[in-house]
Amino acid sequence: MSVELHRLSNGLRIVTEHMPGLKSASIGIWVNAGGRDEAPAENGIAHFLEHMAFKGTAKRTTLGIAEAIEDVGGYINAYTSREMTAYYARVLEADVPLALDVLADILLNPLFDPADIEVERGVILQEIGQVLDTPDDVIFDWLQEVAYPDQALGRTILGPAERVSAFTRDDLFSFVGRHYAPDQMILSAAGAVDHDEIVRLAETLFGHLEPSAKGSHTPALFMGGERRVVKPLEQAHMAMAFECAGYRDPAIYTAQIFSIAMGGGMSSRLFQELREKRGLCYTVFAQTGAYAETGLITLYAGTSGAQMGELAELTMVEMARAAQDMSPAEVARARAQMKAGLLMGLESPSSRAERLARLVAIWDRVPGIEETVAHIDAVTTGDVRDLAGRLAGSGRAALALYGPVADAPELAALQGRLAA
Repeated sequence: MSVELHRLSNGLRIVTEHMPGLKSASIGIWVNAGGRDEAPAENGIAHFLEHMAFKGTAKRTTLGIAEAIEDVGGYINAYTSREMTAYYARVLEADVPLALDVLADILLNPLFDPADIEVERGVILQEIGQVLDTPDDVIFDWLQEVAYPDQALGRTILGPAERVSAFTRDDLFSFVGRHYAPDQMILSAAGAVDHDEIVRLAETLFGHLEPSAKGSHTPALFMGGERRVVKPLEQAHMAMAFECAGYRDPAIYTAQIFSIAMGGGMSSRLFQELREKRGLCYTVFAQTGAYAETGLITLYAGTSGAQMGELAELTMVEMARAAQDMSPAEVARARAQMKAGLLMGLESPSSRAERLARLVAIWDRVPGIEETVAHIDAVTTGDVRDLAGRLAGSGRAALALYGPVADAPELAALQGRLAA
């Protein structure tokens, strides 16, 4: 397997990886624009644009876009994150030029027909309502808000209903004009692909675009705090977050291994203590997410209102204990899980294309698998214990509670228990 990287004169980066033996390919455009690029009045517009991309162009109707890909047995979709928006397709080898043509069309020639805007506005408002009715979804939006209050990184990706209800056609074109420039795009493809052909097609489709002068983001500042929403649900939901390294900091590998050891699988500390030994919950996990200059280690569990106090207390006990007795065997297991997840994911051309795009966005190159594995293997038990100790003593955390949580411990009490 070989990775090739090319940059057009206008800044568009093209990264491909040929995977021998495959008859299909995954190809997409990753745009360096997401939720954190929105002004407060624009909150939700990056996601709105993702929806509108499929609502018709100068040469394809909404149905025509879907039929162009599905007539050849392919698949097309998109997603919005806080730092990127991705548009991608999976097709057979012979249909790669078609897929790239469709992707270029929806990105460069959207109609934003007013009637279609109103239809899709209704769809997105339904999506927002669905999230608000899903406690273990909405609680993470609230957690993000208290972690980064009054900042772009703390705002929800979908946006509030009142903002989404007000977006106009001019608003959509304005955001595209400011952020959808070639130097903010990465074309990534993996599977049955030919690098030279994709470069040639990209030059034809994107080579005429002018680069932008987009600046860098305002650095995010983790603040922490608490949001508690009392509601008569069947379960009480708790999500807690601590700041960790951003994805350009080698310390992110320690954070990822720590979260896996704490709540990344059935053998993890929180799963064993809270679910297997005590039967306090059905779902409990820990995970690490990272941005350019900051990241979050997040813990989540759901239980009954009557048991939330015990669950929260034991979670803090396990967090504090990790600083003292996290074992080499636990760290080795977490390292193995992390490496296996990485390597198994590389068997999929879709996962590989996404990985290529993200690495180019972060490093402007594609580090080899060996380099990543070496970072993982370099994390020691002492590193993980030190991180656990810093989290316990930091004095800053974010907490979101939802459901029958009137009597759940307050953040200050949990931080005190953790520090003790």
